[in-house]
Amino acid sequence: MEEAEAAENGSRLHEQQEESGKRKKRKKEEKMKKNKKKKNSTVSIAVPGSVIDNAQSLELATLLAGQIARAATIFRIDEVVVFDNKAASDDESVVTNGDESESGAPFLVRILQYLETPQYLRRRLFPMHNSLRFVGLLPPLDAPHHVRKHEWSPYREGVTLEGNHLKGTLVDVGLNKNVVVEQAIEPGQRVTVAMGTNRNIESDCLKNVVTPSSPREQMGLYWGYKVRYASNLSHVFKNCPFKGGYDHIIGTSEHGLVVNSSELIIPLFRHLLIAFGGLGGLEESIEEDSNLKGNSVHDVFNSYLNTCPLQGSRTIRTEEAIFISLHYFQEPIKRAA
Repeated sequence: MEEAEAAENGSRLHEQQEESGKRKKRKKEEKMKKNKKKKNSTVSIAVPGSVIDNAQSLELATLLAGQIARAATIFRIDEVVVFDNKAASDDESVVTNGDESESGAPFLVRILQYLETPQYLRRRLFPMHNSLRFVGLLPPLDAPHHVRKHEWSPYREGVTLEGNHLKGTLVDVGLNKNVVVEQAIEPGQRVTVAMGTNRNIESDCLKNVVTPSSPREQMGLYWGYKVRYASNLSHVFKNCPFKGGYDHIIGTSEHGLVVNSSELIIPLFRHLLIAFGGLGGLEESIEEDSNLKGNSVHDVFNSYLNTCPLQGSRTIRTEEAIFISLHYFQEPIKRAA
């Protein structure tokens, strides 16, 4: 009798241990899925190029663009979309004027791209241009991918170089000597290089080129923002580079709904977009876009919010609104992601 009871207790204990093990496994899998989801989710901002036209000089325009770049980096933005207010256009190329001074969207795109690029690559990737005259006045972004020469990092940004190499392609990654990657790549291309586990930065080990999203997906590292040009507001949405497009779009305006940041609920998202207006607001951008004209802001955006309802100034400049809004959205995004 005692033996049977002991056997039954042993069997019950074994079942409980098995069930406990299954629960732990399920929790682990759910956590891994959640972490993967979090790493793969992105936050984009859309900014009108017209904000540059309000600057009274090239120097002030450069400082304004620098503020936007700093805000995007501080708040770990993955993509900055600079949009024009063209009524209708399928041409998504940025029109530049050679080495002459630019204004509006082309200028903002150039400065944002320049600042996002690690310092040691700028000379190779950006030829001399009048729009870059005052970039030396701007504070550095000091982003994780702007790695210093003496620092070890699991990844480095580099640019491929000319010249044949038996084992692959030479790449300048900002060290005292160039590294060799396995892949054969044409010169002048910016690449993300996995540096391996050897912390000796002078090591001659063969390196590997990976996707620019690998540092974020594999290690959760913020690895800078991408810059995209859109001819108008509708093309911000239409030409989204992410599969499935933006699944939640937020517009910001002084005419938007007032919700405390602590009470704001953003649904679970893969790709979030936060749009900012220019001098005339997002309402003007909608009216000037032939694809959106006649729509209300609630037809265009999932949420339309006022992120600074108690402003003391009659106007909040776009570069100020970006800092204010990204701070406002920080906790709601963290909860949603």
